[in-house]
Amino acid sequence: MNTSPSPARRLRRWLLRGLWLAIALIAAMALWNSPWAAAPKLLWTLSRMPPATQLAVPVDGVRPRQIADTFGAPRGRDRSHAGIDIFAKRGTAVRSVTAGVIADVSERGLGGRQVWVIGPGRERYYYAHLDDWAEGLARGQVVQAGDLLGHVGDSGNAKGTPPHLHWGIYGADGARDPLPLLR
Repeated sequence: MNTSPSPARRLRRWLLRGLWLAIALIAAMALWNSPWAAAPKLLWTLSRMPPATQLAVPVDGVRPRQIADTFGAPRGRDRSHAGIDIFAKRGTAVRSVTAGVIADVSERGLGGRQVWVIGPGRERYYYAHLDDWAEGLARGQVVQAGDLLGHVGDSGNAKGTPPHLHWGIYGADGARDPLPLLR
């Protein structure tokens, strides 16, 4: 007794498999081209890029020579300053220095109102002590260099101090001094 399927059944089975494969490929392409896929695609691209070597100052109207390099300065107990403070008038615009994806928008801890952006080379850019955030800013959002993130303030442990942006860059090896990168 011959139990192998007839040539017509084998052909039908292969055609159905091909149809399912085509449907799966079309669905995958549609998902990949959908707006919500922009952040994962950008993260993939950014992860393959080297870390930034030159950046604009993230606070409008401030020049690099106006910023004191306080990176590494003692901050009490066993803590050192893992960034720089950029002083400006309260409400001055704070902008993303790179293309990236918003990793967090929150109010907590020492930084108060803060934004984290994942940028080139998987480095994380930390913008803290903000007075407020840009309208509609949300986790997972794609930003470009120059996009508004928020405004200079004194939130978190900076309450009562002159308004400033605490700005840090964190890579695989921890914090690095952002001041030498500013142009």
